[in-house]
Amino acid sequence: MLALCAAGCTPTEELSAPVSVAQRVVNGTEAPTDEAVVALVARRTRCSGDPLTLLCSGSLIAPDVVLTAAHCLDVFGPEGPYELFLGAELLPEPVGRFVRVSRAVRHPDYVPETHAFDVALLRLAVPVDVAPLPLPGPASLSLAPGTPARVLGYGETKDASAPAGRRRQGMLTVQEVAESGFLAGPAPGMSCVGDSGGPVLVSDGTREVLAGITASGDVACRREAFNVRVDVLRDTFLQPFLSEPPASPGPTLAPEALCREACAQDADCPSGLTCVSLEGEPGRCLLPALQEGDYGAPCADDAACGAGGLCARLEPEGDGACRCFTPCDSPPPLEEGGCASAPGPALLGLLALVGWGPRPRRRARATVGSSGPASRASCSP
Repeated sequence: MLALCAAGCTPTEELSAPVSVAQRVVNGTEAPTDEAVVALVARRTRCSGDPLTLLCSGSLIAPDVVLTAAHCLDVFGPEGPYELFLGAELLPEPVGRFVRVSRAVRHPDYVPETHAFDVALLRLAVPVDVAPLPLPGPASLSLAPGTPARVLGYGETKDASAPAGRRRQGMLTVQEVAESGFLAGPAPGMSCVGDSGGPVLVSDGTREVLAGITASGDVACRREAFNVRVDVLRDTFLQPFLSEPPASPGPTLAPEALCREACAQDADCPSGLTCVSLEGEPGRCLLPALQEGDYGAPCADDAACGAGGLCARLEPEGDGACRCFTPCDSPPPLEEGGCASAPGPALLGLLALVGWGPRPRRRARATVGSSGPASRASCSP
């Protein structure tokens, strides 16, 4: 099984850095009713056969905005392909819905080397009918050592009898508070790998509010976790993004005519496809891991698309989500002794392994729902 690295956050000038790796809630319980807690996953390309890749957890703070950790975007970057899952059970089979992420923004002061300001905001392609988590009001939240907190996420449990990819909750106790974050210890719950970006909730006296975002913790997920404070981000990072007017949708190219129609920017492409131009050629709208092609009739699986076609996922859901993809040009024949390959569903895991290296402290790692080849390759001897 491939593992994806997502960096932990500890401003070294304020708090001692826990040597850690944040995973799924340990010593916790199921949390089926906390609908505003979501999972960040890699956007899937095919409508059948693509494994789900859990990257991190997140918190819905508006009908179309999710707050998560900045390091959750390390592999693909802010421009990468992402989806949000809403539901209590993601793995082994999802029970819920998926929504495409249309925009991702890291905190402008995020520093990967020190993990300072390890937060990011995600804009959903469509709003969802789920009550967001309330943000702490100005000067309304009192964080002090001994304060109880509730952590939620989809990460590991360190318990073989508790399957991965389920939304869980656990209780923490605040241990130490600094200007931009706080340490919390088990009571008896603890965040672990895959919980990064998930919420830490604290009572403001009348209700639970979003006090922190899980960033990192100790390797064994037993002693302590570092959490970024949400109240210090509210006015400078969260509110400006929340106040942005919705983007005005402009005309886009027809999915069934992309082979003959060029694009100039991503906004020209349907359903979040990316406009790519190589070596001075006209821009073409591409889905991650696929070459140029047209998207025709709705489909349920590859068998519905005939020889040379496959059922590609333009959107996570809806009547026109899955369309038959046909490449613009047939792939060139293999040369003697050569190999040709196309990115496969586990490309994300390969990229993570390439970028993986020793870290001085725990980085909240994401988990992959299932393993598979990093590319589909054919070779001649």
